[in-house]
Amino acid sequence: MTLSPEIRPDIDDGIDRKVLAQLRQRFLKVNAARLHRASEALSTRQQLVLKLLPLLLDVNHPLLPGYVSASTPAGLSNFVPDDEILAEAQRLTRSFSYKPRRGNPPLPIHGLFLMGSLGTVAQAEQSDLDLWVCHASDLSERELAELRRKCELLEQWAATQGAEVHCFLVDPQHYTQGAREARLTSDDCGTSQHYLLLDEFYRTAIWLGGRTPLWWLVPVYEENRYAEYCQTLLSKRFIRAEDVLDLGHLARIPPGEFIGAGMWQLFKGIESPYKSVLKLLLTEVYASEHPQVSCLSLRYKQAIYAGRLDVEELDPYVMLYRRLEEYLKERGETERLELIRRCLYLKVGKKLSRPPRQSHKSWQRKVMERVSAPWKWDSRAFAQLDSRSQWKVRQVLLERRALVNELTHSYRFLSQFARLQHAASGINPRDMGILGRRLYAAFERKAGKVEFINPGIAPDMAEDILTLAQLPGGEAGKPPFWALYSGNLSLQEMADFAPLRRARDLMELLAWSHRNGVIDATTRLSLQPGASDLSEFELQNLLGCLQQAIALPLNEVPESALLRNAVPSQVLLLVNVGVDPLRQHSQMNVHMTTERTDSLGYSGVRDNLVLTLDQITLNSWNELLVSRYSGPHALLDCLREFLNTLPTDAPPPRLLVRCFCRNRATAIAQRVEDLFRDAHAQLASGKGGRYLLQVRQHFHLLHLIPGSVSHRVIEGLSALVDHLGDTQDESGFLQLDRHALEGDDLAMILPLGRANTVQVFYRLDEGSAEITILDERNALWRRRQEYDTEEGLLLPLQRFLQSVQYRRNAVISLLEAQGPVGADILFYEVVTNGHQRAQRIERRNAPQPLEALPFYNVQAIVEPGEGQRARTTLFCNHREFSELEFGNELFQAVARHILDRRRGQERYPCYITDLDLSAMREGGGLQTVHFLRYKQSLEQALNRALAEA
Repeated sequence: MTLSPEIRPDIDDGIDRKVLAQLRQRFLKVNAARLHRASEALSTRQQLVLKLLPLLLDVNHPLLPGYVSASTPAGLSNFVPDDEILAEAQRLTRSFSYKPRRGNPPLPIHGLFLMGSLGTVAQAEQSDLDLWVCHASDLSERELAELRRKCELLEQWAATQGAEVHCFLVDPQHYTQGAREARLTSDDCGTSQHYLLLDEFYRTAIWLGGRTPLWWLVPVYEENRYAEYCQTLLSKRFIRAEDVLDLGHLARIPPGEFIGAGMWQLFKGIESPYKSVLKLLLTEVYASEHPQVSCLSLRYKQAIYAGRLDVEELDPYVMLYRRLEEYLKERGETERLELIRRCLYLKVGKKLSRPPRQSHKSWQRKVMERVSAPWKWDSRAFAQLDSRSQWKVRQVLLERRALVNELTHSYRFLSQFARLQHAASGINPRDMGILGRRLYAAFERKAGKVEFINPGIAPDMAEDILTLAQLPGGEAGKPPFWALYSGNLSLQEMADFAPLRRARDLMELLAWSHRNGVIDATTRLSLQPGASDLSEFELQNLLGCLQQAIALPLNEVPESALLRNAVPSQVLLLVNVGVDPLRQHSQMNVHMTTERTDSLGYSGVRDNLVLTLDQITLNSWNELLVSRYSGPHALLDCLREFLNTLPTDAPPPRLLVRCFCRNRATAIAQRVEDLFRDAHAQLASGKGGRYLLQVRQHFHLLHLIPGSVSHRVIEGLSALVDHLGDTQDESGFLQLDRHALEGDDLAMILPLGRANTVQVFYRLDEGSAEITILDERNALWRRRQEYDTEEGLLLPLQRFLQSVQYRRNAVISLLEAQGPVGADILFYEVVTNGHQRAQRIERRNAPQPLEALPFYNVQAIVEPGEGQRARTTLFCNHREFSELEFGNELFQAVARHILDRRRGQERYPCYITDLDLSAMREGGGLQTVHFLRYKQSLEQALNRALAEA
C-alpha cells in the first residue's frame, strides 16, 4: 500500500499553493496508474485511439480523423502533446505537423475524461470508451453542432480501429446548475439523475487532458460550503481559473435521485440482473443514509487526502464492494452478501478455478484473489461460477430465485422510501407504476403463466438430450402428468432421477421449455408417450409451431403497452394434442369415408373430432400463458374465453390454429380457425346478437357482448326452437355457423331475419305444411299443420298477423308515445327437391286481400286470472262466450256453436282470427311471437273440442 502523510487544508488559516499542487499530484498519480491499466487491457489499435483522442480534439487537420471544417471548435486547455503522440499522428498522415499556440488564448475544450469501467478490475475486452468532452459555455449553436459532428466522426474512426467510443458533450457551467443533455452515458436514465451520475464520474473518471476538476481541491469536511471554499481558492489566486473546471459538489443528494437511479437499474435488471444488482444495492445504501450520505466518491477523495494511494483499494469496483459488504454485514444479511459477491465475481470475469493463460497473473486476477480470499469459497464454488456458460435448468433456477428476490426487495424499498420521503423527483407515480408492471410481467407467478427463469443468468440453457414422458399419477389421487428429464432414460430409469420439470399438461411443459431455451433446434428428444396418442411426428411439429408463433428473443415491451392492461398479441391454438379423435378406427386400421365431413359433426353419427384445445397466448406485456380445454364443451369454453379477452381498443391478436393428430388433422384445424374467425368477425362488427353453433346433436348459443360473451348449451332441435322463440331484447340478430343446422330448413331461414319485419316461411309437403315465423325481433315460432289449399293455409294466418299489427300499433302508440311502428309481413316458400330436402327459399306475394273471400271471425280476449291461470273470452261473429257463462265448458260451447253454423257440420280446423292481450302486458312490449303462442294454445283447445263435439 502506498502511504503518504495526510493533508488537511484549512482555508481559514491560509493554504499553501504547494499543498494544493501536492494534492493535485496525488490524484494524477492514481489517475496515471488507472490509465496505464486501462491501456494495458486494450489492443494495439485501441491503445492508438486512446493516445490520439486528446490530440485529435486539440487540432483541426483535413487529413486527420474528425475533421469537419477549419472553424470547428478545437483546442484542449493546457494540452501539449509529447513526441510519441506526434509520431503516431504523423504515421496517420505525413503532412501533419504540430504548431504550438502562441500566448495563452482561451480554448473551447476544457477537459477530456474517460468514465466507466475502463481501468477498473471490471474492465473487459468489450468495454466501451465513454468520453466526456467538457467544453466552454459560450459556444454558439453552430459551433456546438460542428463539435458534435467532429465527435461523431471520431467515433466512426475509432470503430475502424476496433474501439467503441461514445462522446458526450458537457458544459460544466450548465451542469452545475442541473442542466445537461439527458444522454450522458449509455447507462443513463435521463435527467432524473444528476448527483449520482456526478458521484460515479468523480470516482471512476480517468483524466486524459485539459483542466483538472476543482472538486479535487476541496476537502471532504468542506463539501458543505463548497461554493464558498472554491470562491476563496479562485479569488485569492491559490489556483488559476484556467487550470480547473467545476462540475459541482456532493454535499447533499435529493431523495428523488435515489428513486430515479433505482428505477433505471431495476429496468435494466429485468434483462441483465448481474449488472444492476450492485448498483441497486448501492442506491439502497445511499438512501438508507439520507440525508447525510457518505458517497463513494467522497470516500475516494478522503483516501487521497489521507495518503492511502493503493490503486487496488481505490479501484471503483473494489470500493463499491467494500461499501456493500460493510452495509450487509451490519444488517446480518448473509444471503444477500453472497449474492453480491457472486455478482462482483461474474462482473470481473476472471476464472480463479483455472490457472492463468499467461505465465504471469494479470493485475485484475491478483485483485480478485485478494478481495475474494476472506470469502472462504472452496474450489467447487469457484468452478461452479466459472462454468456459468454451461449452466442448465437446475442451477439457473437457484440463481434466479436469489436475483428475483433482490430485485423485488429493491422495488419495495424504493416504493417505501418514496412514500416516507415524499420524494419530489423527475420520477412520477406513473413511471413507478410502469416499472411495477414490468417487474410483475417478468417475475410474478400466476395461474397459466409460463415462468421465465433465465433473465441474463446463463447464455445457453439448451440441453443436448432430453426425455419427455407421460407418467401415471399413482397413489394418493395424483393425476397423470408429463415430465422432462435430462438424458435418454427408460421408464425404469426415471424412478431414480428427478425431472427438470413436471406439468399436468404437455403444452405447458413444451411452452416452458421453449420460452427458457431448454429445447432448441439441436436438442434430441426421446419420447415415452404413456397413455397418450402422442407421436414423434406430432411432437416435432408442436415444437416447430411454438418456435414459429413465439419467436425468440421477444421484442422489448414499449411503455405504451404497460400503460394499459395486458391484451393478447399472439394466440396459438393446438387441437387434439396427444389425442386421436378416431382412436377406435386407428386401432382397427380402418379408414372411414363419409359425405358428412364437418369436424364438429363427422359421419352419420355426427362425431365431434375436436376433443381438446391448448391455447398458448403471448400478451402485450410479453407474458406467455397456457390454457387447456377438455371435456364435452371444450371448444365453446375456449372460444368464449378467447372472445372475452379480445381488446376493444387495440388490434386483435394474430391467430394461428394447428392440429397434428393422426386423423383429419388439417380439416380439424381449418374448421376451428374458421369458427374462431367467424365469431370474432361478428363480435368486431358491432352487431352483437347471437352466434349459433352445432356440435354433434347439441346446439351452442353464444351471446356476443364485448368483454362479456356468454355460452348456453341447448339439447336438441326442439329445445332450440323453443329457445329461439323466447322474448328478444334487441333485434335478435343471429349468425349461424357455416355448418349449423345442416339439412334443416332453419339453416336457410334464420339468416334471413330482419328487424321490424314479420316473416312467414312455409313448406308444403303431402297434405301437411310446416309454418315458421320470425317476428319483428326475430323470435322464432314454428308449427306443423294439415292443409287443403295454399290459400286456405295462409289466409287465416295473414288475417291474424294483420290484426296483431293493428293492436300492437295502437298499444305502443298510446302507452309509449313512439308513434306507429307497424312491421311489414312478408311471405316465403321453402322449395324442396324430390327427397323433401330444402333447396332454396323463394319470396311469395301475400295471399288475396281479405275482402275477396268471406271468413268466420273468431276473436279471443285473454286477461289475468287467479294465480297462474288466465281468463279467456271468445267472440264468434260478435257473439260472446265467457267463462262466467260456461265455466270449464267454454270451448265445448264454442265448438257446438261453430259446428251449428257449418253445412254438414264439417270438422275442419278452426282458427283464431283476432286476439287481444293488452291486459297481459307485464311491463314490456308484447311481440308477435306472444300472440302466436296464445293463438296456438287456444286453437288446440278449440279444435280438440270440435273433434269431441
